[in-house]
Amino acid sequence: MECNNLQFVTDLQEWGLELSELQTTQLEQYYEMLVEKNKVMNLTAITEYDDVLKKHFLDSLALNQLVKLQGKKYRVLDMGTGAGFPGLPLKIMFPELEVTLMDSLNKRIVFLQDVIEKLGLTGIKAVHGRAEEAALKPEYREKFDFCVSRAVARLVSLSEFCIPFVKQGGFFIPYKSGEVEEEVNEAKHAVRELGAEYRKTYFYTLPNSDIERTLIYIEKVKTTPKKYPRAGGKPLKQPLLVNTFHKQ
Repeated sequence: MECNNLQFVTDLQEWGLELSELQTTQLEQYYEMLVEKNKVMNLTAITEYDDVLKKHFLDSLALNQLVKLQGKKYRVLDMGTGAGFPGLPLKIMFPELEVTLMDSLNKRIVFLQDVIEKLGLTGIKAVHGRAEEAALKPEYREKFDFCVSRAVARLVSLSEFCIPFVKQGGFFIPYKSGEVEEEVNEAKHAVRELGAEYRKTYFYTLPNSDIERTLIYIEKVKTTPKKYPRAGGKPLKQPLLVNTFHKQ
């Protein structure tokens, strides 16, 4: 089965990636299942074939531009995975990865479990859970080499949800679009409080487009204090900003 989009193949080649026949089939099946399920459930506003390949699949694979994933058995958590991005395309392209997809909406998890089964993927699981609760479980807390997320929350809040899952020496790498400098500066104190350090912002443009994106590279340097993440929606309602630390 050949990929029906030669542009996608060219884009991947520009990033030094090539699809096997199996990977091509898996991505095609994933796309078909995504648009079919999207008719009855809100998974994505992007449904055109070419757009999904570029803006979802290709963008998900940008992590490999920052961290070489080929042949690696890294444990990766995709927090707030939604329709499976970036975790599923990463697993398909780099099958050695051990991937956990986590989302708070069970309907999405049921869909993702169906995709995993239909595509015959192993070493990947879809878990229904909220970050505040899952981060307290010993099987998840500080167990991952990487936590990635394309969730739309501001970095200061997203950091509190995600950093507790990353093991010391691992990385939290959120995918962002638009201007991020303000978000990064706003989050630096929270990141330190959570046991991590901001390292760099990686800017990239999706091949053969003017679509600009960023990956933010945050390293876990010590254990996250047990009180994080806070429950009751506090990471969103009362983010760990500089002027809130003295109130705790």
